[in-house]
Amino acid sequence: MAVYGYARVSTTDQDLSLQEAALKAAGCEVIRSEKKSGTTTTGRTELQTLLDFARKGDTIIVTRIDRLARSIADLASLVDALEAKGVILRATEQPIDTSTAAGRCFLQMLGVFAEFETNLRRERQLEGIAKAKAAGVYEGKGRPASIPADRVREMHAAGSGPSAIAKALGISRMSVHRVLNPKAA
Repeated sequence: MAVYGYARVSTTDQDLSLQEAALKAAGCEVIRSEKKSGTTTTGRTELQTLLDFARKGDTIIVTRIDRLARSIADLASLVDALEAKGVILRATEQPIDTSTAAGRCFLQMLGVFAEFETNLRRERQLEGIAKAKAAGVYEGKGRPASIPADRVREMHAAGSGPSAIAKALGISRMSVHRVLNPKAA
């Protein structure tokens, strides 16, 4: 019977060291870590390796269940797969232990809250985008244009070439070409 750990953060600039230390302290012999979004299990190769490798009587430990899954469907699928193999799931920061009825109950409640939190974050993001669009700040992906298109056209009409315009405005020649030939860009 082996004890495995799984650590996950969402972005490459986040640090896994606190989770890994907690998992080592919990007695994990092997820890699989990855920097991937928790909104889906697709593409999470370290998690898949762990699920494939775990055998009956083994235990998989996470620090919190949101490290494992953020949707009820994904969480339920993972827990079902682990239970079918006879693998126990535990969390270091939450009273989750799928070998007990109380632990399974708490796991299901936390799964509901994790999905709720994800949905709230998505709603806040959409509200922010709608507010920015209404204020004329957001026109889709990317940042607002920083190239003074009117000034580029004025200088070009006055006889300046792309290199001279770029140098005078402190922008690249390609930016000048994009303003002067929008269809080509």
